[in-house]
Amino acid sequence: MSVRTYNPSVRVGNWNEDICLEEDLLKDFLGKKEKGELLIQKSHNLMHNILKKSELTVTTDGFVHFGDVVMLVNPGQETVPLSLQQIEPPRPATSLSINIDEHKMHTACQVEGPCNVSASKMLNPSARNSFVITSVDGSENGSPLKFGQPFAISTTGGYAGNEMLKLFSDHARFNLSAKKSRQQIVQLVDEVNYLSTWQVLAYHPQHRLEFEGRPVPGNCKIVVSHNKTGQALSTPDECGLKTPFGREFEVSAHTVLDTHKAEKDNNHWVFVSGNPSDDVTTHFDRPEPQPSGAPKSAEEPTSEDKP
Repeated sequence: MSVRTYNPSVRVGNWNEDICLEEDLLKDFLGKKEKGELLIQKSHNLMHNILKKSELTVTTDGFVHFGDVVMLVNPGQETVPLSLQQIEPPRPATSLSINIDEHKMHTACQVEGPCNVSASKMLNPSARNSFVITSVDGSENGSPLKFGQPFAISTTGGYAGNEMLKLFSDHARFNLSAKKSRQQIVQLVDEVNYLSTWQVLAYHPQHRLEFEGRPVPGNCKIVVSHNKTGQALSTPDECGLKTPFGREFEVSAHTVLDTHKAEKDNNHWVFVSGNPSDDVTTHFDRPEPQPSGAPKSAEEPTSEDKP
């Protein structure tokens, strides 16, 4: 192993070239620092922008509309067998969130597609977990989203460049599937096609025919189904992910049915809107007092209605 026996101050060998090289490196570093092009500056700016607080749309009629900024929240695991409660805690409420790859986070100035998503326990509205209900059939912004109507789930602007990314899914293949569960992949892409369209189904399977074509209520349990594959947006059990934001849950498109042929809590989602009485909380944080024996939402059945 060769050891350098001199330095620029000794002025032996290529001392002049070494001094020029060090000066050029310092100038290059200072120039990138002044322009904000250092990798640490890029990652810090991206993290700052994506975690910036966002304002959710406050609904006045209780329905979800095209153009609304909402959060997609999975209420969490509803029932856990007593034998498993001491082994593993129930899955908490999580929000659909952007999951930036660590390599892209350190090299890109903005979120670029394709980009992964995850289910985060962070329920405060931010640019990372806020999405826009986007029309794909020519419906105007402000018109209510209806059950069975195709729509797209887009990111908010400001950090994804000129194009808003769309939630995408497709049949699972050898080179295109969820990383942990190997189920149907769900990610964000920068193109709009049939693979990035979804529809809302009523929470209770026996009510779907009568709810077809009705406006979708906000802050109530629903099922989000992929138009092409028919698989429902899901948060699989026991599929944790290590992300730059901590331990989170995987998101896939996979319908999980119980013995009554109804979707389990893995497929339950809520379009969470802003809290009209508070600027810092969401409608999901508001208590919902109900009379005894009443269901939590218009779509949630009582024990007598279950199939």
